[in-house]
Amino acid sequence: MTLPTSTKAIVFGCAGPKLTEEERAFFREAEPLGFILFRRNCENPGQVRRLVDDLRDSVGRADAPLLIDQEGGRVLRLRAPNWWEAPAAGRIGDVATRDIDLASEAAALCARLIAAQLQALGITVDCAPCIDLRLPGMHEIVGDRGYHADPAIVSRLGEAACAGFRAGGVMPVIKHIPGHGRALVDSHDELPVNNEPLDTLEASDFAPFRALAASQGDGVWGMTCHLVFTAVDADRPATQSRKLIEEVIRGRIGFNGVLASDDISMKALQGSLAERTAASLQAGCDLVLHCNGDMNEMQDALSGSRPLSEAAHARITRSFAALGPTEDFSFDEGLARLEKILAG
Repeated sequence: MTLPTSTKAIVFGCAGPKLTEEERAFFREAEPLGFILFRRNCENPGQVRRLVDDLRDSVGRADAPLLIDQEGGRVLRLRAPNWWEAPAAGRIGDVATRDIDLASEAAALCARLIAAQLQALGITVDCAPCIDLRLPGMHEIVGDRGYHADPAIVSRLGEAACAGFRAGGVMPVIKHIPGHGRALVDSHDELPVNNEPLDTLEASDFAPFRALAASQGDGVWGMTCHLVFTAVDADRPATQSRKLIEEVIRGRIGFNGVLASDDISMKALQGSLAERTAASLQAGCDLVLHCNGDMNEMQDALSGSRPLSEAAHARITRSFAALGPTEDFSFDEGLARLEKILAG
């Protein structure tokens, strides 16, 4: 991957299904690392492919990362009738209660099927799998987006999903590190607080991320959560806490891959978009996501951004080098096998 030293540590969305001239000019000047697509951007395969090409052309890099949240279940940006809709992770986790090997196969197949659809569109990074614990009594912001409550099961299925994505030539992003499963409120609307002691977090919330950090190496990105962990830093959410990123994400968990923020326009964070961006990067995020495509907000966020650090540049380069070639795969056969597993 070719990354000029002027490339900014930020990923932007755009407003609609077609790039406007104002957006094109802004992106050319801003030089973001890449872009992220949402439902508003995705009408049909031909249109998405053209938009992807136009976004890359706007920054003059044919390999600029294109991101999307295509998890399955509730979180799908590409939907029927133009695309196959993957099941929620929770359905695969339910299979694990009767057969962990079958569930692992299903997680890999589901990711491989998603990757096939994304690769056809030129999308190279999927913000999945969600390996937050699926804990009873917590806010449904995670819910069936999580595989299971058991960290060992989540680790096994998360590893399988990452393998499926990589086999399809798509970079997986594990989220929301170091764990969003205990949130009692939606971070899109307000700031969640996790008051669990550190030993409990080590054995539960952090465990799947630690397992995947060890097994995936450079071949996976991570996305932070806008969540306060009072046992580590009672004043700042994970995205903006240098103490948490250094001591927990990079330290206890051992995650050395590309670290992206969750969407900085979410209401869990305070301050201007410039302040949120700067705080996230200063805390240790390699890059920041701003997703809603609002031009005024993007201009504000850009003013708080900066070129990629040397460490971030190296991590991004290593991650795509580790991706490897796409393996042969029959979509129809893979889908038939997945449906058979889920049917029990």
